[in-house]
Amino acid sequence: MQERAPGYNDMGTLRCDGCGEEFTIFHEPTFVDAGAAHRQALWLEKVLAYEHEREQKHADRIELPE
Repeated sequence: MQERAPGYNDMGTLRCDGCGEEFTIFHEPTFVDAGAAHRQALWLEKVLAYEHEREQKHADRIELPE
């Protein structure tokens, strides 16, 4: 089930290649940047893959770099 973030803009959803879990990237309305969302998605892919390599569970929420 995907959690919503009231007042935030949905910038896209990323599906983990390892387990299929979905993560949505949200931005505050004052910081809506498609380029940043793309970079964040690339970063998140690496984090998720690393967690699978280490046999760690994904966190419910992951703070993304700006």
